[in-house]
Amino acid sequence: MAHTKAQKAVSGNRDSRSKRLGVKVYGGQPVKAGNVIIRQKGSRVNAGPGTLLSRDFTIIALKAGVVQFGIKRGEKYVYVT
Repeated sequence: MAHTKAQKAVSGNRDSRSKRLGVKVYGGQPVKAGNVIIRQKGSRVNAGPGTLLSRDFTIIALKAGVVQFGIKRGEKYVYVT
């Protein structure tokens, strides 16, 4: 016997929308002031000089320049030079 009655969609068949997280501008690429560099949950990558860590942990460029990534004392950082 079939488990779905009358071929209707299952009630628990919903999924949440993806949050579009990740790196938006990669190393070596130019940015303008105000451009989003990384969207993240928590501070996986820290904000270095020329960048800002917003309330929802998005890293934003404070000035125009070129994006660079680096590691300092085991922590990941992003810079705008």
